[in-house]
Amino acid sequence: MTAFRKPPHAIGDSALLRISASLVRPDPAGCPLGRALRARALVTAPGRLPAKPVEDFSFKPFFALLDAVEHSGQRLDEAAADPANFRKCTPVHVAWAREAVPRYLNARADREAARCVTEHSPLLPVAHAWVAGSRKLPQPDARGVTQYERTVWGRGYASQDGLVREIWIPSLGTVKRDRPAVEIAAVAHVLLTGTPSLTPFGAPSTPLPGPHVRPERIRVIGVGLADGSTETLADWTAEETEQHFLRAEVAASMAELADATEARPGADCARCVGLPDCRAVPRVPGLLGVDATSRKRRSLSVSDLRAYGDCAEQYHAVRVLKLRDGRTENAAIRRGRAVDAWLNERHADPGRVSCRAVPLPERLPGLLDEEQREALAMLNRHRAHCPFDGLAEHETVEPQRRVVAYDSQADVVLIADCDLVHTDRGGVVVRETKTTMSTYTHADGLMRQYPQLALAVLLVSEGVLGGDTLRSRVELEVLRPDGARLEELDPHDTRTAARARALLVELAADWAADRNYQAAPSTGTDCHDCEVHRWCTTGRRRIEALDGAA
Repeated sequence: MTAFRKPPHAIGDSALLRISASLVRPDPAGCPLGRALRARALVTAPGRLPAKPVEDFSFKPFFALLDAVEHSGQRLDEAAADPANFRKCTPVHVAWAREAVPRYLNARADREAARCVTEHSPLLPVAHAWVAGSRKLPQPDARGVTQYERTVWGRGYASQDGLVREIWIPSLGTVKRDRPAVEIAAVAHVLLTGTPSLTPFGAPSTPLPGPHVRPERIRVIGVGLADGSTETLADWTAEETEQHFLRAEVAASMAELADATEARPGADCARCVGLPDCRAVPRVPGLLGVDATSRKRRSLSVSDLRAYGDCAEQYHAVRVLKLRDGRTENAAIRRGRAVDAWLNERHADPGRVSCRAVPLPERLPGLLDEEQREALAMLNRHRAHCPFDGLAEHETVEPQRRVVAYDSQADVVLIADCDLVHTDRGGVVVRETKTTMSTYTHADGLMRQYPQLALAVLLVSEGVLGGDTLRSRVELEVLRPDGARLEELDPHDTRTAARARALLVELAADWAADRNYQAAPSTGTDCHDCEVHRWCTTGRRRIEALDGAA
């Protein structure tokens, strides 16, 4: 245990350590140092809070409607008609919330009806937060902390006598049944030991006046908002809750979180107050060719830009809010994922055996019988282009490497999940593998057809991946059932780098300036395939018009 050193550009102090149960959840892709910073609720970036022109918290309108119904006593139809519950929300976001709330309330009503057969005391909505361990220390400890807090996220309920406490944790899709034991134990223990409190933003919690009854029964319920599915994650007595807390080693996990110093670049960077001072994230100012605006920092991938080009509101709903209607993926997506999974497993083999020397599987998981032949044929075509052929043993190989860079001029974190990155005689090679049934090549070239190549070219040319640029290259492997090809791009070539930069600037300009994400499907976009068209008036009308004209 040592005193926490806040980043030089940050303000505030480390006196308050507020650990939510979700922070205890293991996250291999998360940044340990970034999570430790998030737990320091008083450490913030200087200046005013950045603007949020459009709501980007998925559950915000959902919670607003539930608050109106459960805490303010409004009817659901009244709450759903009140625009105050949907401030800064896009039409798709509003429509989704109006559908999700009654589904949630019906799931709760069904659970309550079943429970009340054996337990006669109803569980009532709780407006306050439960906060555990919020007692102020007389002086800072070795970490510099004077107040420790443990919190939970979800919808709270309790019996009138206070002996039963229950929390419902919503998921955007179906119910999440695989939450780790340490997270469930952390949630349950806060319910057991927590005190009803006010939890203001950027300030320590304040316990509400008592007396408060210690509960005897704790329940943690998971609920899926896509279908109203529920799962009892914990239904424990007070003694069982304490045992699970000890068995899951929650305290040790929280201590590890609080004392973390390792920086691991990734999606966490976008909301980290320590990013301006973080040496683990390469800086590439001007990469997007746009200037920062007075809004919160964002992350961006090429997939985001392609989705935005198809339709701005679809991008915001699917890529930012993570809303999806749960439709089955098409054959092309399933096939690509199955082929990628097998290649990733093979290329992660420390033995570095070429794929041409390994027998193909008889079938790939996740595919229908009629989809197997084409996928296996693509793997067979890959054998002629396996990167392990002729690769020296001392070279490094990283399948599915996540590359992160910070464009400080745009205040955007760029994220690229590369299919394969390996070194080769002092250079670095980025390989992207695509599966297709078509021989089509875009008239404007490979980078226009596959923009992730443009980003890879710039990341290599700017030295983000290291290596000698003269010896580096970006590869595109295209697999079809009846053939394959391997294309190369030279990041050191000034014309190639210039075309890559111009393309990225072109794709990013409208995205960077957009402040409302109106539904505007591009000409070639098929709204039938959109994962949120059920909540999109524009998409439904477009589908009706196209189907009517057919």
